[in-house]
Amino acid sequence: MQAAAWLARHPGFVIAPLIGLGLTLTLGALVTTAVVVGLALGLVVWGRAHPATFDRYATPRLRATWRRWTVYRGNRWARLMSDCGLTREHRHTGDTLVPRVLRVRSYSPTIDTVYVRLVRGQDVAFWQERAPVLWEALIAHRVAITRHRPGVVAIVIEWELPFTRTIPAPDIPEQADDVDLGAVEIGDNERGEPFVAPVIGGHRLVAGASGSGKGSVLWSTLRGVGPCIRDGLVRVWMIDLKGGVETEQGAPLFHRYATSMGDALELLTEFRDSMRDRQDDMRDQNIRACTPSAGTPVELLVIDEMAMLTAYGDRSAVREALRLLAEVMTQGRASLFTVHGYLQEPSKDVLDVRELFTQRICLGVTAASHVDMVLGEGARERGALADEIPGDARHAGIGFVIDKGSRMPVRFRAAFVTDDEIAELVFRATPPANPDAQVIDMPDQDGSTDDERGAA
Repeated sequence: MQAAAWLARHPGFVIAPLIGLGLTLTLGALVTTAVVVGLALGLVVWGRAHPATFDRYATPRLRATWRRWTVYRGNRWARLMSDCGLTREHRHTGDTLVPRVLRVRSYSPTIDTVYVRLVRGQDVAFWQERAPVLWEALIAHRVAITRHRPGVVAIVIEWELPFTRTIPAPDIPEQADDVDLGAVEIGDNERGEPFVAPVIGGHRLVAGASGSGKGSVLWSTLRGVGPCIRDGLVRVWMIDLKGGVETEQGAPLFHRYATSMGDALELLTEFRDSMRDRQDDMRDQNIRACTPSAGTPVELLVIDEMAMLTAYGDRSAVREALRLLAEVMTQGRASLFTVHGYLQEPSKDVLDVRELFTQRICLGVTAASHVDMVLGEGARERGALADEIPGDARHAGIGFVIDKGSRMPVRFRAAFVTDDEIAELVFRATPPANPDAQVIDMPDQDGSTDDERGAA
């Protein structure tokens, strides 16, 4: 009975020999051998001629099959489960019940996802408690466990860190038609695929300690929408309360720019009023949702070091900023008004409107509690170990997002954008001179601005 059940779960071991026998009886042994050799050579030629498509379609399946039969089966798997305390003894027969591997997926050379049927009496919480033991027993870099469906868990095993090199900055698209505002490339994910994130349809929160790579996310996003900025399909409103140190180089790209608290409140008020004006136009024209165009551009508000605006400033100014942000973030989606906030400390005391951000990105943070604050409850238990990302330059730009389909944390690395590449972006994407454009001038050390010196 056990043999029959095993064959039912692995029909290939019956079907493949039957096909081989049928071909041999029909075509002869020589022709059958030639067919098999031809298929093998075809795979080799495919891998050599088109490695990109081979790596996308064939390699993950071949790798998953190999690892299933060399790592996740038989006595080796049973011993692993027993050593980690994940087996149970049948109370009547005394037999050892071993969790059964249902499927293996291998998205990249460094990552496997193993779907396992639990034995009766176990749940996901029990497995998550044993995750550190399993992690060490496998000698893996990371293990994350989550519920896949009733009675089945998904175990993500990261054998080694997938990002061994810096990701180069994404190319600036040539034309606005080449830009998908719903999927702008920022870097690579742990599966070896482009990491993309939307600019429209919601608001983005990026949290990370100093030096974690927040600037990589910011400038990669702006490079990805460069032609849209140039053609007026996206207008960038920038608030940088660190004095503009990290964003001044890109000032020509910005429709509005503020580097002090007072100017930031003026900018926020104008941003909110522009949203109200567009909402009035939408009502008059009976439009439920705008489409990006020169007449109705995406209004992108970027706030660098958001805590200076929402927590650490004058109390009355902070309350006014939070009120304006809440109004925009609750009403701006259909009218194409979106907010991207960057900060180091994501607690509610620092960012009272945190729950209004629909897309969350967590780079390297300094506390385990910050992970769940950004990515949602239980994210760290499911493997988003952002607090364990080293804080050195070699790991800058590495972080986690939550996959909307599986709810599993996905690791990514944002592309590194150099000063020269920011200068290239400014050269290629600066919009035509706008008589209404306003750049808030930063005072010099003597407290005077360029306008004041000119008047003098």
